[in-house]
Amino acid sequence: MDKLFSFLNSNLPSTRAIVVGIPLSLLWAWCCLWFAGYLKHVKGVKTGYTRKMFHILTFVSVVAIQLMWGLPLVCLFGSMASLVIFYAVIRGTGYPLYDAMAREQDAPHQTYYVVIPYFATLLGGIVSNVLFGPLSLVGYLVVGVGDAAGEPIGTKWGRHSYAVPGIGERRATRTYEGSAGILIVTSLMLLVAFSLSPQLHFTARTIVMLPVIALGCTLIEAVSPHGWDNATMQILSALMTVVLIR
Repeated sequence: MDKLFSFLNSNLPSTRAIVVGIPLSLLWAWCCLWFAGYLKHVKGVKTGYTRKMFHILTFVSVVAIQLMWGLPLVCLFGSMASLVIFYAVIRGTGYPLYDAMAREQDAPHQTYYVVIPYFATLLGGIVSNVLFGPLSLVGYLVVGVGDAAGEPIGTKWGRHSYAVPGIGERRATRTYEGSAGILIVTSLMLLVAFSLSPQLHFTARTIVMLPVIALGCTLIEAVSPHGWDNATMQILSALMTVVLIR
């Protein structure tokens, strides 16, 4: 607990960052979700794509912010993105920003499966940063792009489904095609993470272990309860990187 409080205290943004960052972060977070809502309501794009469009835009933004301005600004952006998400949740069905995130197949628990992945993302980000510091970047990319690839690929090409734990009587499903997509894109994102992170270096061991990490991330996504893979994949990817490579 002391480590958590120390982490939070050391990553408070400066007054100047707050004054400048709040409106910019709020605007950018809203634009990301607005774009997903535009695709949903105006272009008729399926929720499986629009939901992940917002997901990818958010995580790529976090990667860029952390690399350029550091974790305090990531925390600030995350706070503003939270406001945008919860405003959309309050507006509910029929509001484009909400409909861009709420899967039709999750009914009647659509809001639950908007809110839970949000908290899972928050939990995964905090735990990864507290335990692994800058290597949390690995989790951002694995979840933000690698995991995000699964649903669009499954939506378009998924033919073979399997069940995962869900709420109550709700039996959520994923597809083997979607999981294969996660494996491939996660492998690519691990390469990107190693290219971007000054803490990571390519060695012979890296080449051997990257596919192992990608496979581990794919398997944990496959067995994670519906909505919680944003936490499990963030934490596991960073943990495996520390244990197997560093």
